[in-house]
Amino acid sequence: MKLNCLLLLCALAGAHVSAADSKSAQAPTNGVVSAAAQPLVARAIAAIGGPAVQLRWFSFKDRVLIGATDTGFGAKRESVLDAPAHWWLKTQAGYSERKDEPAVFLVWAWTLRALTDAGSSVDVVPDMKDGETELWGLRVSGPVKPAMELYFAKGTDLLARIDWRSDIHRFSDWKTHSSGVKYPARIVGHKKADNRIWYFDDVLEVTPLAELPEKLQSAGADNK
Repeated sequence: MKLNCLLLLCALAGAHVSAADSKSAQAPTNGVVSAAAQPLVARAIAAIGGPAVQLRWFSFKDRVLIGATDTGFGAKRESVLDAPAHWWLKTQAGYSERKDEPAVFLVWAWTLRALTDAGSSVDVVPDMKDGETELWGLRVSGPVKPAMELYFAKGTDLLARIDWRSDIHRFSDWKTHSSGVKYPARIVGHKKADNRIWYFDDVLEVTPLAELPEKLQSAGADNK
């Protein structure tokens, strides 16, 4: 089952950065990141465990259900990611690439690689409130078109929401892998027009990889 979309100023930034975060004030970035965004990028990366454990190549198992109600069923799959360039589904015959799949950018975003990619441009967007949750946000453009907005929960600095194209993707139920990296185990997609739910995605297992499986290394060589 294919998931069509599918895991301001310096003063404003200063309001988000406490003395306890001062050691993270220099963001681990490679792209074009505004001065206001740099400390916020650093905080987001620190919240998931830091750049040393951030997901790069990894496999994951998930369950995807398209629809407005989570029945507990859905399609279970196992994937290998080299986002945003490649997403392979594991099959009995080997690996099948999901070509031209927009959801690869969403995975790239929730790993926060989108914030540190050499091709990304990152800037601050105004704070907002989603339900009872106060959020601060960053806009990412460059490899992803159109630009997407990533919103993080105040207090935890964990990703809570991505606004992209005609959809809102909400992230919750954060887990910590034995490597130390945090990842969202629950993703729910909504339509912007009416906030209607249209998919559920449960990330059941994440496995960081030191390198791509041998059969995929050639295909992924362009993104090392």
